[in-house]
Amino acid sequence: MLTVIEALAAIEKYSLPLPAESILLGEALGRVLAEDALADCDSPPHDKAMMDGFAVRVADGVNQRRIVETIFAGTVPTVAVGMDEASRIMTGAPLPVGADAVVPIEVVTLRDELFVTPHSAPVVGKHMQRRGDNFRRGDAIVRAGQPLRSAEIAALAEIGVAEPRCFPEPRVAVLATGDELVSPNQVPAAGQIRNSNGPMLCAAVREAGAAPIDLGVGRDEPAHLREKLLEGLTADVLLVSGGVSAGDKDLAPGLLVELGVEQIFHKIAMRPGKPLWFGRGPANPNGRRPLVFGLPGNPASSFVCFQLFVRPLLSGLSGGGFQGLVPQRVELAMAYDFRGERETYVPAKLSITGATPTRWRSSGDLSGLVGAEVLLTFPPGDHQYAAGTELIALALPK
Repeated sequence: MLTVIEALAAIEKYSLPLPAESILLGEALGRVLAEDALADCDSPPHDKAMMDGFAVRVADGVNQRRIVETIFAGTVPTVAVGMDEASRIMTGAPLPVGADAVVPIEVVTLRDELFVTPHSAPVVGKHMQRRGDNFRRGDAIVRAGQPLRSAEIAALAEIGVAEPRCFPEPRVAVLATGDELVSPNQVPAAGQIRNSNGPMLCAAVREAGAAPIDLGVGRDEPAHLREKLLEGLTADVLLVSGGVSAGDKDLAPGLLVELGVEQIFHKIAMRPGKPLWFGRGPANPNGRRPLVFGLPGNPASSFVCFQLFVRPLLSGLSGGGFQGLVPQRVELAMAYDFRGERETYVPAKLSITGATPTRWRSSGDLSGLVGAEVLLTFPPGDHQYAAGTELIALALPK
């Protein structure tokens, strides 16, 4: 069996970004920019007023000045400011020729709306901004590899990038398997359980910035499951939940190999999540080879495997680099007895006293994940941990 580190290294080899595409700016939130965005103009595009007031010549000191025009934002000055002259100006409006400062309206005296006198001598450059102070034409304003948030969207709009080149959201097919599964709106009969893995994985895919494709439930019947797998192999990534262990109805690995999927590894020395399967499919209609995860059917195992292994792959395919959960050092808020022969990830909640493991009973226990903020990492071996012991924790998405 591979270690967690070895498995991550094997997956990272296939995490190169998907081919970039041009998309509308209004649809680019959350995407990663594929190429530097260069300014096509100076910002600001002209010397501009930063306050409502009067554009003046500093050389005129505190002399009374004659008002020669009013300049609004969006208009262009038509009169130069000469000796003992001023232009009334609004915030954002271009400064007229001859003016080298703005005097706020709060610190002047107006006479008959025709003359204005500053209360004190103006200072060169005060309450104004010079052309190009923010950036110059040709400057790289948003760099390739930057996730686009609202601030970056605004910057792209200012420099005229209406269709940025971005890495696409990976398309991720999600297939839960098992004859025992029924939909969440059904009352399970004897021997049945509700399908929680499908909704959980689709939500986790969205949290990771990718686009889920819900394939529903695959029955434990070779022909039906093969048809579902073929559909999933048209996506960038296929997540198969269940059917990857060693039971008589664990059909997924064999069928995937029959369909031309190359097995890269199977099983990891960890808990929960030991049965994890990873492979690479044949080229699909997009000319890409889809990446395939066989996730354990137990929901906590499936959740942990997604967070540890699928999430960093999706980040890489999206252009954000092979980035998984962020590790942090925490102290145990309580004494904790651990026994296990494999590296183990235990859900926990955080408080000012430290990390408290949730009441997590098994890899099939979803209730222990509810409200969990981190996964505590316990190395293999039997240990009695005292309160205050420092451990590595992986921060779960909020």
